[in-house]
Amino acid sequence: MKDVDCLMRQAVEKRVFPGGVLLVYKNREIEFFEAYGQADLFTGSVMTRNTLFDLASLTKPLATTLAVMRLVQDSKLNLEQTVASVLPYFLDSGMSCVTIRHLLTHSSGLPAYRPYYIRLMQLPSIQRPEHLKRMLTNESLQTLPDSGGIYSDIGFMILRWIVETITGKRLNHFLYETIYRPLGLKHLLFFEANQTPDTDDVAATELCPWRRQLLKGRVHDDNAFAVGGIDGHAGLFGTAADVGNLLSLLLSAYRGQSTDSEWISPGLVRCFWSRHESSKRALGFDMPSPVGASCGCYFPETSIGHLGYTGTSFWIDVEHSVIVILLTNRVHPSRWNVEIRRFRPLVHNQVMQYLKLS
Repeated sequence: MKDVDCLMRQAVEKRVFPGGVLLVYKNREIEFFEAYGQADLFTGSVMTRNTLFDLASLTKPLATTLAVMRLVQDSKLNLEQTVASVLPYFLDSGMSCVTIRHLLTHSSGLPAYRPYYIRLMQLPSIQRPEHLKRMLTNESLQTLPDSGGIYSDIGFMILRWIVETITGKRLNHFLYETIYRPLGLKHLLFFEANQTPDTDDVAATELCPWRRQLLKGRVHDDNAFAVGGIDGHAGLFGTAADVGNLLSLLLSAYRGQSTDSEWISPGLVRCFWSRHESSKRALGFDMPSPVGASCGCYFPETSIGHLGYTGTSFWIDVEHSVIVILLTNRVHPSRWNVEIRRFRPLVHNQVMQYLKLS
């Protein structure tokens, strides 16, 4: 993959991102796995294949959606259940008809984002989770459910609340006990407010103007930070290898090749990885948009993926068993660097051309 390697090196030289890791699988075999550039511009530490990244919105598919899948498989949750059937706080709100499926497909009509952290950071940390719940309960829908897709962090905050209500455990503990630890995924984890990584090999993100510090091993997302580092839309950290291991297991299940069908059923993965007309997305996962897709020109419309604000992404061509994981620290030292938008399609096109799938 000489051309892919050159493209990644050029991206670092042109400051598309300070550093990154690219991991490519084909038929469950690693085709390419290299690290580039710097993990921290201030210390000069280099990016390695073991660097831990703030995965940002990859939390949605790789944490919250997986937790929901597990609850559905265990018959503890149904996709057509209303949010209010689990959280009665929503019975008297405009959200009374919103279902779990609506939240997963971003078709609930909830707004995309609110800067909850501004109010939350004025409160003692112990009061913030309950105050956030009150603010979520008071949200109004921007559109009727199923009338159009609004990509919403807020919907996944509510999903986290649902998972924790049903399980009686924090989202990170439930995931660790039921999915990550049994699958041997030691490098997919959340950091609570008083925790720090046990490694220095962590990709720095933003020099945060309001926290007045360089974020490294601290969640970049402001709302997730305000409630202690763990939420349904952001907070997950991981290495490229463990993201790849998890996605490989999901793809094997999807294709009926899994040797361990107990952790997740093939039919359930296929259900979650199907496009829904109300939003043009899958359940908890994205699918290629008709124009300007970040996965480039050659991933089929049946492909599954997701982007993260910090500069992370994965795309899976389920038809040809290809997985491309691109983890970068493009918000380091500032979120205003958006050159990765042009770069992502280029690198995916180059990979698919090498694999002769263009």
